[in-house]
Amino acid sequence: AEILIVAVGKANLVKGEWVKEGAIVIDVGINRVEGKIVGDVEFEVAKERASFITPVPGGVGPVTTAMLLKNTVEAAKLQAK
Repeated sequence: AEILIVAVGKANLVKGEWVKEGAIVIDVGINRVEGKIVGDVEFEVAKERASFITPVPGGVGPVTTAMLLKNTVEAAKLQAK
C-alpha cells in the first residue's frame, strides 16, 4: 500500500519488512511492552523502508485526544437540547 494506517491494538503486529518502500505509515496503536509504549508497526525496521512514519509515542496521540474532546463536547451539546 502507498498509505498504511494501522490501528489493531497488537504490539509490532505489522512487521517492518511488510512495509512497501516509500510508503507512508500512520501507526495509531498504543501498546505497553516491557514498560515501554510501542505501536502496532515494528518501528525500527519500518522507518528504514517508509518515506514517512508516525512514531509511538509522539505521533497521532495528540490528534486522537483533540478529536475525543471535540466529540465529547458535541455529545454534551446534543444531550442538553
